[in-house]
Amino acid sequence: MAGIEHPRSTINDHPSTSLNEFLQQIINGLSLGAFYALIALGYTMVYGVLRFINFAHGDIFMIGAFCGYYLTPRLMPYFSGGSAPLGVAAVLLLTMAICALLGMTIEKLAYRPLRSQPRLTVLITAIGVSLFLEYGGQFVFGADPKGFPDLVVDRAIEGTGALTITTAQLAAFLISIGLLIGLSLIVKRTKLGMAMRAVSNNATAAMLMGVNIDTVISFTFGLGSALAGAAGILYAISYPSIDPLMGILPGIKAFVAAVLGGIGNIPGAAVGGILLGIVETFVGGSQFSSYRDAIAFAVLIIILLFRPAGLFGKTQVEKV
Repeated sequence: MAGIEHPRSTINDHPSTSLNEFLQQIINGLSLGAFYALIALGYTMVYGVLRFINFAHGDIFMIGAFCGYYLTPRLMPYFSGGSAPLGVAAVLLLTMAICALLGMTIEKLAYRPLRSQPRLTVLITAIGVSLFLEYGGQFVFGADPKGFPDLVVDRAIEGTGALTITTAQLAAFLISIGLLIGLSLIVKRTKLGMAMRAVSNNATAAMLMGVNIDTVISFTFGLGSALAGAAGILYAISYPSIDPLMGILPGIKAFVAAVLGGIGNIPGAAVGGILLGIVETFVGGSQFSSYRDAIAFAVLIIILLFRPAGLFGKTQVEKV
């Protein structure tokens, strides 16, 4: 199982560098948290509309990384020199489109026929879809890890003083912020976004008002899967080794981030991802670095004990 490795700070061990080391860890945490935030948004949107957890979502992240792996050598030769950013955008957008289609296909074939069934049935199906993507990926792509091509040349940016900021970190953070802003505009300013919010609040009332529930749910899956595909590309740029099981651990951690922010709350998922990335990075840079992957589960236990609805979620009373 491929976990996320944390960049080591290049700060020398000197008392006067403690502030720089702190800032370096914040930078690393923001970069890592951006991946979690993008994946967590898919979890939280699907839960907001359907009230179930799509555990196959982390594997869409893996598919996105492999789309970038195969698209980069085929598209980038057409974008040389100053047009390289356009090539990066082309690979990113095409990957998002492929993952969106995959997400909508999974919803239509695997989840829609079970919409009236108990939630446990859908949950078991989601786990089955996840296993299908993981082991289907091993059959199609091969089980061995693959080196991701140089979509963005990863080098240290000059003029940052004692801090180390790489082009991959900067690109991942800026693209993630752009995608989060784009998602916010779609949800708040478009008719489909308004329909998503209506279905999330009361699906029955929205249906009576003429909202096409199937269209809204399919759009939600497509949008969340597109963000997961983008996260796969950005992850592969920063950590250029991919394999068919790479989505398991990041997917689980992104689910924790969604719960931390408040499952079903879009801004909460973004904040939860950033917070989890920062906390995990600080743990990874401490004497407890061997527990950096366990910190996500510790956060999950703490949040469920003391604030089950998450930081931005609202406690809902279910009638029986």
